[in-house]
Amino acid sequence: MTVPMSIDGDLADDVLYELRDVSRVYRTGAGEVRALDHIDLTIGVGEFLAVEGPSGSGKSTLLQLLGALDHPTSGSLRFDGRDLSGLNDRELTRVRSRDVGFVFQAFNLIPTLTAAENVEAAMVPLGGDRKSRRARAHELLERVGLGGRAAHLPSRLSGGEQQRVAIARALANEPRVILADEPTGNLDSATAEEVVAPLRSLSAEQRVTVIVVTHSEEVARRAAVRVRLRDGRVVVPRDDEFADPSVRAIVTPPPRS
Repeated sequence: MTVPMSIDGDLADDVLYELRDVSRVYRTGAGEVRALDHIDLTIGVGEFLAVEGPSGSGKSTLLQLLGALDHPTSGSLRFDGRDLSGLNDRELTRVRSRDVGFVFQAFNLIPTLTAAENVEAAMVPLGGDRKSRRARAHELLERVGLGGRAAHLPSRLSGGEQQRVAIARALANEPRVILADEPTGNLDSATAEEVVAPLRSLSAEQRVTVIVVTHSEEVARRAAVRVRLRDGRVVVPRDDEFADPSVRAIVTPPPRS
């Protein structure tokens, strides 16, 4: 079992997620699929973490659990000290709307709304007056380098710009964690850097925890913490695989049979 650690190897004072012996099993007509298999993982406040692995390794399932969109079949998943499995639907909805921001590969912007209006739309469920929402939307677009594009429809934005609007939208309600599912999957490498840079800044400067599921080695290399999954388990990288000493690789071995 892993121990809560900071990037420098000391015990972490600020732990956001603690997963202990977490499994997620889906039952089908043909039997069962073990999407996650006895995962132990600790994620600190403000960490920038990359989750890597081939298709079917459990990456998306892990992201769904972290986003309070699903429950483990067994084990304990704690967010900010609370066991998510013990929360009712209303409490889980509150976690998703206030504490978690989601960024998707396909951007998911509303095509008939401007960049600013797309960001504003995320704030409507929490109330507040329109003037305040509009001011915050412009502030967030400035933060991701799109202050001058606030009035543009998605069709007039590049792929990288659309994804940065999606990041601004994810930040609308001041979440504690950003969960990004292949956020650069539809972008070329140069444009992908435009997306990764603000995510890394959120982690380094504002202590927002950023968790990115990615197939991209370039994106994963920018993370301070790297987790590799295979067949629902965290796997141990080669000794020379993460040469950068600033990178902490999670190396929980698979459970003994």
